Amino acid sequence: MAVLRNRITVEQAVSPCRCLLLEIQTTQPKGEIMADKAPVKIVRDQLVMGPVTVEFQRTLRIPETGLHHLPPGLGRFPLRRVEDYPDTVPPEWLARGGVMLPIYQREAMWLSFDASEPAALQVGVGKVCSVSGLPWIEHLVKDPQNYVVLPDQPWLDGINAGDGFIRQFVAVPLGSGATVEGQVTGQETHGGVQLRAVGLTEQALEAWRETQRVAESEVCFEMAAPMACPEAIGSADMGLGAGGRMRQEVYTDDRRLADYDEGGAQRVFVHLCSAAQWAAITGEVPPSTPVDRDAYVSAGLPWFDYYDADAQDLAPSQILSKVKTVGEKLGGEDASFVPVDPKTVITLGDPTSNEVTDGNW
Repeated sequence: MAVLRNRITVEQAVSPCRCLLLEIQTTQPKGEIMADKAPVKIVRDQLVMGPVTVEFQRTLRIPETGLHHLPPGLGRFPLRRVEDYPDTVPPEWLARGGVMLPIYQREAMWLSFDASEPAALQVGVGKVCSVSGLPWIEHLVKDPQNYVVLPDQPWLDGINAGDGFIRQFVAVPLGSGATVEGQVTGQETHGGVQLRAVGLTEQALEAWRETQRVAESEVCFEMAAPMACPEAIGSADMGLGAGGRMRQEVYTDDRRLADYDEGGAQRVFVHLCSAAQWAAITGEVPPSTPVDRDAYVSAGLPWFDYYDADAQDLAPSQILSKVKTVGEKLGGEDASFVPVDPKTVITLGDPTSNEVTDGNW
């Protein structure tokens, strides 16, 4: 069963939802990006890649010291097709195609996932795999795993750098030496985020559908499920560096690689540009600057923990565990921060699975 993307926005602070709740899109998509086999669509600032939907959430940047809970989603980054701005985007962007989004220097983001059926999603940062730390390749690998498994993985907030935690995605300019790409490969030439979605073969998909039919036939009564959420300036090119440590697992895939339809994969290059360049390229005013973390904490607004008792955490990447943080590379990180009140942390998922705990009678 797909996990609801239920991390909260400031506007939705009274409801345990990690991201903004929007009505389901029923109109035609705003645009399409040609991929390997089929078009990738933009629908309400979400990328629709066959059965997979990806959105880029603005969020709070966590401190680089300590181990932190999941921050909220503060709204989607706007997405625009590169090909719609042939006179203003850099020529190399046109060659790569894809989409672009505006982001401030040292602003954080997280990727939210949804899938109507099982799929694998490769996530690259500057063409470095964010799961394995190895160079980007156009096929799935199990050892080490180079993708996240959907719909089990509801989101990804950073690189797979530790046991039970990630290091947050934080935007930095190319050429700064602080990107994951620069530290792993020694060069900063790509930047951005790369996505490749791979669905199941027809045979594997039919087998999965049959298990769903059997499971549904065995349910006698079930409460209605809650509605899912469908939901510094310079060069235009930005990449992602590593920020603070956050409690988050990247799940191991127990499906055979042969079950995936590599020939039907869809991919897209997501360019990251500075706020100033966004305005110059699109003529649009960029989003406002991010919310201050300490102000958010002081207001007593929610943070999150997430558990999936049935999923197994993937081993951390030895390559990514050696990546230095943006603060270590560029300086300016303040070690002091306002601590989160444990009472404001909301637990998502089911930490006890289906177990029933006995008490004192």
